[in-house]
Amino acid sequence: MHFNPAGVVCRQSRSGMETPHFTGIIHTLKHILGHIGVTLLAVGIAFSLPMLAKFILFTWWPMVEYDSQLLLINEIIFAAVLVVLFNLFLGARQGHLSRRMNRLISLVHVREEGSRFSGRTDRTLLDRITGTRDVSVMSVTGYDTFVSEQRQLRRVIDHSYELRVMLMNPYGAGAMRRVLSLGDPAPLLETYCQETAATIGRLASLAAAGKKVTLKFYDDPPFWNLIVTGEYVWVQYCHDGQELKSQPEYVFALQKDKPARGLFSAFYVHFLNHWSDPRHPEYDFATRELIYRNERGNEVERLPFPPQAAAGDEPELAMAVG
Repeated sequence: MHFNPAGVVCRQSRSGMETPHFTGIIHTLKHILGHIGVTLLAVGIAFSLPMLAKFILFTWWPMVEYDSQLLLINEIIFAAVLVVLFNLFLGARQGHLSRRMNRLISLVHVREEGSRFSGRTDRTLLDRITGTRDVSVMSVTGYDTFVSEQRQLRRVIDHSYELRVMLMNPYGAGAMRRVLSLGDPAPLLETYCQETAATIGRLASLAAAGKKVTLKFYDDPPFWNLIVTGEYVWVQYCHDGQELKSQPEYVFALQKDKPARGLFSAFYVHFLNHWSDPRHPEYDFATRELIYRNERGNEVERLPFPPQAAAGDEPELAMAVG
């Protein structure tokens, strides 16, 4: 997937051609069946009106005309039906407005931890995006995406060709600010380091299997957790003082006919801007070093990762907490 000069996002298959989509035919068939259903309903109502009028005038009204209790019961029932119909109308109208707003921002799914409905929708969406050529990830440690089975993205990653991954440097100032906002910083920072090391090991194995894997690190505190899988982007907000797992995840889709509409392009461009920022070093899997480059892309410095002085940072951490 790439942005062409006109700003249009294109999704390509392995052969370089655009993947065909047949959703237009299904959408047309749904419209035809909907019109047929509305027509049949209108015909049925029209033919039932004379019978309904005859029942009201000659059967129902003579029964309740001189019976006050029965008339009161019918009025209560009629009022209750009107209330229910009115609430249904308001719900349908609100649903229509919500769907319209979701279409404008391209929101297709919201994932919440522990929700069964979210899990079913996750599986359906993952089946739809399996076979994506490129996967781009901007995460804190990447553990839940690449190592654990919690995200269920292993099949998507295994079928992809190129992986571009950005992780938070667990030895940087941004990681320190993150753990200080979450409570006890020492064990959390150790967990970040362990999870990042596990993610690096997983990415190294994927690179050894023939995939094109590029890993970079950023030193700023995490703000967004992004996973771009083809024409979908999975977004979580890294709120200070709250674990990332507790935050809902929003999935935005690319609108092919109007790629500038919606939030997919905004989040994808956000990732691309950070990816092309020369401040973020690239990880060398062979030498286990961070490669720093200038704005022209020329290498200017290499530093070991993890840093050699990482073991001596614990006293500084204790002083920062105290």
